[in-house]
Amino acid sequence: MDDTTPGLDWRRGRLGTRRQGLAIAHGMTTVALFASLTCVGASIRVPISPVPFTLQGFFVTPSGLLLGSWRGALSQALYVLVGLLGVPVFAAGGGIGYVAHPSFGYLLGYVAGASWGGLITERISARGWPALAPLFGASLAVMVSCYAVGGPYLYLVLNHVFGIPTSVGAAFKAGCLVFLPWDLAKACAASWVAWQVTIRLLALGMRTRGERP
Repeated sequence: MDDTTPGLDWRRGRLGTRRQGLAIAHGMTTVALFASLTCVGASIRVPISPVPFTLQGFFVTPSGLLLGSWRGALSQALYVLVGLLGVPVFAAGGGIGYVAHPSFGYLLGYVAGASWGGLITERISARGWPALAPLFGASLAVMVSCYAVGGPYLYLVLNHVFGIPTSVGAAFKAGCLVFLPWDLAKACAASWVAWQVTIRLLALGMRTRGERP
């Protein structure tokens, strides 16, 4: 019996289908897990106006660094979708009306940030799994993406929805600058967590060097 035997081909095909199914199930589980963790992060908050301090970003960053660009973005898109459907998973509630909330732009930034952070990690992972410093660089990309989407959104909502005259500088200070030390600390912690998780995955043989998330 050689490699061209129909019975062997059938068994190999069945095994490949089973592995593919397990990979899909694993991907769906990790996406749901990080969406849930972001929900938890939203519940840990310091309510200041117009944008509260939360721990959401602490979970957004590893979603991209550990899941990769599209699954990381999908986990955050799922989180946003659940909130828009009315489940109170955002820092100030939920529902479709939340699109007019000053902080909604940062939620969109989570999707973009997870995607960019994952993309950068994928690129540097192709050369061997990155050390802590490159992961921190990817974390900074997540943070900048959130600011790049959330800051302008905050400015537009305050001026054109709430009718509160707000300069670009004031919006930048209220929505970005005041959070910078806090977000840098979260980026450091999230990078370290992603690094440690990756080391454990390598040790357990669940990931190989040079393998993309």
